[in-house]
Parts: sequence; C-alpha cells; structure tokens
Amino acid sequence: MDTNGHEHVIEVTDLRRVYGGGFEAVRGITFSVRRGEVFALLGTNGAGKTSTVELLEGLARPAGGRVRILGHDPYTERDVVRPRTGVMLQEGGFPSELTVAETARMWAGCVSGARPAREALELVGLERRAGVRVKQLSGGERRRLDLALALLGRPEVLFLDEPTTGLDAEGRLETWELVRELRDAGTTVLLTTHYLEEAEGLADRLAILHSGRIAAAGTPAEVTAAQPSRISFDLPDGYLLGDLPPLGELGVCGHEMVGSTVRLRTLELQRAATGLLVWAAGAGVELRRLDVRSASLEEAFLGIAREAAASAEAGSDDSANVSESVEEYAV
Repeated sequence: MDTNGHEHVIEVTDLRRVYGGGFEAVRGITFSVRRGEVFALLGTNGAGKTSTVELLEGLARPAGGRVRILGHDPYTERDVVRPRTGVMLQEGGFPSELTVAETARMWAGCVSGARPAREALELVGLERRAGVRVKQLSGGERRRLDLALALLGRPEVLFLDEPTTGLDAEGRLETWELVRELRDAGTTVLLTTHYLEEAEGLADRLAILHSGRIAAAGTPAEVTAAQPSRISFDLPDGYLLGDLPPLGELGVCGHEMVGSTVRLRTLELQRAATGLLVWAAGAGVELRRLDVRSASLEEAFLGIAREAAASAEAGSDDSANVSESVEEYAV
C-alpha cells in the first residue's frame, strides 16, 4: 500500500533478465503500479520493454529481483495469477479459417468466468464482423480481436503490448476510450506503445527505459517538466536580437536565430512569455508568428534518447541502435 492507501497490484524490484550468451536485457529496474492506474512503459527499440512485460506476465523466470502481480509471483504461482490477468501480445496467432465469433468462443472456453463472446466483440466494435473468417480481417481488425480476447476474463490487470498498432485514427481513439473506461472501472493497465501521444493521453504514470534501465519515470507532466519549453517569433522590422530584454532576466536558457526568426528555450515559460509580451507592448510592436508551447512527451523522450546515444561509446552497437530508434520515433 502507498501513503494514500492505494494497493500496488504490480510490484517490480531490482528486476533483471539475462539471455543466452550473457546479454542483460533488463538491468535492475524498480517500479510499482497502483490499482485502477494506467502505466506506460516506453523506450527505444531494444530498451527492454517486451523483456520486462514477459516477466510480468510470468512467461519467464527473472535472472534476479522480484515481481509480484496481485501479491503473487506470476511465474511460480501462474495458476493463481493467470485467471485474474488479461494479455494482449504484439501479435496474436489465431486459426485463419475460424470466424471471429468461433475464435472468441474457443478462447472463452479456456478462460475462467469468461464474459459472453459477443459482449467482448461489442466492446471492441467487432460484433458486425462476427461471421468473418480471421484471414479476411484487416490488420487493425486483428488487433481489435486480440484486445477482445484479452478482455474475455474480465481481468483485474491488463497487459497491452502495442495495442493500437495497425489501427486507423478512429480505431485508435475508440481503443483509448475503452482503456479509460476499464481504468475507471478499477482495471489496472500496463501498456507499451510506440505512439508517444498515446502514452501522454492515457498514462497516469510512465517509465522510459533505455538499455534495460529506467532513464526517467513519473507522471507525463513530471517527465516533460524537465525539458525546456519553446517560444518562437519573428523579430519586428528594424530590431535586432540585442534590442530584446536581457534573455537571462527572462529565464531563457538557450536561444538561436534562423533568418529573422528567434527561437528561445526556457524552463520558466510564463515568466519568459510575459516579459516578451510586456516588452512588445511597451515598444508598440507586434511579435509576428508568435508560437509559445510547453515541452511534449515526444520532446522529453527524444531528449533522453539522444542523451543516451551521446553518452554511449562511439561506434558501439548500443549507440547505433539508439540512433536508429531516435529516428524512428522522430518520424
């Protein structure tokens, strides 16, 4: 229990996972997730997200540390934990000749206290596709089916590994709304995602992994607060950068000019923006193309990834992997 009386239904302490050959994919991470909370695990490719989730799901024994799901070891007490959890893998494997309804009924037969198959399909918007063979579904519809099967057992803890990959914009929004409804009903959700706006919009708290370690953790607001906000505008005609108020007095921690456009970085957004606007009003000028914005989770993530890449040994495999992953997230 935490200080507010919320039960930690997922507890991870100094967790480690080592593959053959001695590769340490998870290097001593610690975090917890409260009941009725959405927790996101983010990270560059190879950061250890899937390796961590598989340990939480009880699919492998940790090389070190401890995992508790609902107070139990998910590996040694799988028969106790599994009926109370739902798992949506990155990619499901279903008999292609079965229909959607047949697949759901087959899966329900393996689940204790399963909800009706039709109800699960309705939750994810697949009820009208119940008679369609799995092989005829689109990629997005298969992801919906994966989610429906994960929900059959009315899980207390739901693991979602890249839940909206392949979904169109409408399907993604509908899935987000369903996740929020599940959370509000008391389900604990742990998800991994490559969509940073998804984590920012859904997660109550999150952790960013890099090279098997937690590089940052907290609420989305706490993680982004460590990154500078940005202000950009065009200098008024006839003015130079030196005509602005002293940038240090505005709380500006960095700046650059591209042509006539000024770009400022600050950890004190209100102070900097107010100072600029007061100066402009006093000078009787307009700051054209003024853009004031707080840091986003994407900027925080990319900042952490780039710092990790810069600190890695030049030419090492880790450095190359991080650089490629940064580009993927930046697209």
